[in-house]
Amino acid sequence: MRVLFIGDIVGSPGRRIIHDRLADILAQQQIDLCIANCENSASGFGITPRLADELFQAGIEVLSGGNHIFDRKEIFDYFPHQPRLLRPANFPEGAPGSGLYMGAAKNGVRYAVLNLQGRTFMNPIDCPFRAADRELARIPPEVKIVLVDMHAETTSEKQAMGWYLDGKVSAVIGTHTHVATADERVLPRGTAYITDVGMTGPHDSVIGMEKESIIRRFLESLPTRFEVAANDIQMNCVLLDLDDSAALPLAPRSPARSISRLRFRLD
Repeated sequence: MRVLFIGDIVGSPGRRIIHDRLADILAQQQIDLCIANCENSASGFGITPRLADELFQAGIEVLSGGNHIFDRKEIFDYFPHQPRLLRPANFPEGAPGSGLYMGAAKNGVRYAVLNLQGRTFMNPIDCPFRAADRELARIPPEVKIVLVDMHAETTSEKQAMGWYLDGKVSAVIGTHTHVATADERVLPRGTAYITDVGMTGPHDSVIGMEKESIIRRFLESLPTRFEVAANDIQMNCVLLDLDDSAALPLAPRSPARSISRLRFRLD
């Protein structure tokens, strides 16, 4: 089974490359399931119902979130109507939406996507490790593919989650920092891992925002309005090749054969 996981979509430039390129990429790469992190889709902060619908229509099956997922208040009432939009599962009880979605891919294989958020250098939130245990226990054994978006600030917390879930899930994909790392690998017990998949949006920027305002903020330490940049639009993603005929040693899940970084540009 072939899964494409797309890095954090930032503003209208990120949405534009999804609209213009994704359908061809899905066909060329023979993708069975497409997932993307969407929490920066609306001008760099949050997502709206209209934008979520557009991303689903473009060919993305599941949208994951993170610390900005609730920045747009109009998304609150959307969650009960669209279970394929996720927020981190370790948000406190009572938060809108869910952090786990289960469905069937184009090839008929059942899958689950779990969204988690780290706590180091981020707003207080429940433990992602205990939330992972709780949510994984809810997934029936016939669901062969389990993919985890670990949305976190530090490399150490993401790596710790990768090792913690090695042999229990098909892949742990890091998001949030918008800079692709070069440490993609299959861990010893069969779980694919990368610390950060990168960003889908303008790379002539500082993590998607106009360079000048970011530099001014560092120089002056004064409040500065950040605007999404416009140039060098790229889609950072990873391609997962999963063996849906085999099982991981610690769970009845499918192991990874390989994980590869992909980068596409908007001409």
